[in-house]
Amino acid sequence: MTAESSKELNIQSPLAPFKGEKPEAPSWFDKALRREPARSFVEVKGARIETLTWGELGKPGLVLLHGNRAHADWYSFIAPFFADDFRVVAMSWSGMGGSDWRDSYSIELLSEEVAAVAEAAGMFESKTKPVVVAHSFGGFPALRYSARAGKAVGGLVLVDCPVMSPEMRKARRGPGPAGLEPRPNRVYETLPSALARFRFAPPQVCKNLYIADHIARTSLKKAPLEGGQGEGWTWRFDPFQWRDMRMENPLPDFHALQCPVAIVWGAQSMLFDADILAYIAGLSPVGTPRIEIPAARHHLMVDQPLAFVTALRGLLFGWPARTAARPAE
Repeated sequence: MTAESSKELNIQSPLAPFKGEKPEAPSWFDKALRREPARSFVEVKGARIETLTWGELGKPGLVLLHGNRAHADWYSFIAPFFADDFRVVAMSWSGMGGSDWRDSYSIELLSEEVAAVAEAAGMFESKTKPVVVAHSFGGFPALRYSARAGKAVGGLVLVDCPVMSPEMRKARRGPGPAGLEPRPNRVYETLPSALARFRFAPPQVCKNLYIADHIARTSLKKAPLEGGQGEGWTWRFDPFQWRDMRMENPLPDFHALQCPVAIVWGAQSMLFDADILAYIAGLSPVGTPRIEIPAARHHLMVDQPLAFVTALRGLLFGWPARTAARPAE
């Protein structure tokens, strides 16, 4: 196999060579996963929303929001690093992960899911206002939620989130799979065959295959095979989620924010470039933190998990939002 063909295999089917076996993982990763979250559901307008929590009630709140067609377990190896100092919650949007599917979706509805989960998980039990960290597509409902929450939120961290003007969005494809005809998720006969089909979107090389394997396994669920002959494996996201949901202009939500914003992105991201950084910086107050993660693509927590943790730790413990106490009710 040539170097070029090996790279293409890594992009298109990174887990195929393992034939269902787990890649070897470093000790820090295994240790993080052993600190398992409390798993529960919060009902929001007729749908159960998958909710993972770490840390003690009463500690400062940290809300972790994932991107499109991902799920809460994208943070299950990140959140434990914050669980000693924070009350941490990660949730799966409706139509993704272990959350229920809906007949229709919207940014407004997803923002209401954040509000309900944050309240149920005890994000406001501390005198310190909670911080919201949102990756990629998750930044858009996070913006809506933070704008609506006003001064109750201490800060919003946008992680490789391609916030663009309407003109910029017209010139490129947005974070949703617009233009693609939705179809039911395929059901694979075996777990190894399903894992072999896992890939990242946007496409990218993955060096940390133990993380890709963890994400892939937690992205699957059992489902009946065609013809009703036994069970196979299929993806947990709703393939029809984008039939009704449309990306909205985030400018009104950005202008309505009453909390500080921080910008984090991957130096090699396909979705976040200098033009987007300049646009977001122009919307943000002077002094807004900007943190580039070296050698990271769009999925920062996959490419550079420890660098991402370190950057986020430094931001949370040094950022003014972390030291501002909530006003008395």
